[in-house]
Amino acid sequence: MNILEEIIDYKRLEVEKRKIVTPVSLLELDGSFSRKKISLRSALMERTNTGIIAEFKRKSPSKGMINENAEVVDTTSAYVKHGASALSVLTDEYFFGGSTDDLLKARVNTIPILRKDFIIDEYQVFETKAMGADIILLIAACLSVTEVKKLARLAQSIGLEVLLEIHNEEELQHICEEIDLVGINNRDLKTFEVDINRSLQLSKQIPADKVIIAESGIDDTATIKMFKAAGFKGFLMGEKFMKADDPGIAFEQFVQQLKRP
Repeated sequence: MNILEEIIDYKRLEVEKRKIVTPVSLLELDGSFSRKKISLRSALMERTNTGIIAEFKRKSPSKGMINENAEVVDTTSAYVKHGASALSVLTDEYFFGGSTDDLLKARVNTIPILRKDFIIDEYQVFETKAMGADIILLIAACLSVTEVKKLARLAQSIGLEVLLEIHNEEELQHICEEIDLVGINNRDLKTFEVDINRSLQLSKQIPADKVIIAESGIDDTATIKMFKAAGFKGFLMGEKFMKADDPGIAFEQFVQQLKRP
């Protein structure tokens, strides 16, 4: 069993338990359901923005604990202050050390927020809206083509944008009308090996109407500039900043370097 299969098996059990504790009927009563989304697509199309989707992530299955001391409001607020175009917040607890509470706290910020988790059930779509997120992540590696379309349609119907993550040519078939943005993950979710050339190779095959985001393995400004030249609008980055003692300062320094000619 690879890492992704292990995560999905655990996620199925977790979701069934969450359904019992907080059914959809209660989720729909949350005030976030009447909240208008902040568009990630629009934010990334602004030419003056950095395009960086700055991620709050405490740990990962491949790296272990990354930063157990970072505080979510301080960190995400610093990201916003210094030019993040959007935020990504991990809500998976067992494998990534995240929580629903992390996203709820990050909502003090007024830029787009992506819920980063492994979405496999319609229940999680309603849950994402109730958390105050603007964008839901659908990962092609753990969903069928039919499941992606069904979950994406539901997400759009309740006011969420949809980011589809792919990492190989076979997953291009998951791209459908209901997808707003396509993220190409340089990290293979089955082996967790990173290859930044993956995004460049696959980007040429993405439909022109989809906003493209590069994910994982981005450690320097030269890589971002290379992706920008190839037509990418967004850059999902987490570990680069989170492994620093102060992620906010690390982010500020990176953006300053990015702005230099």
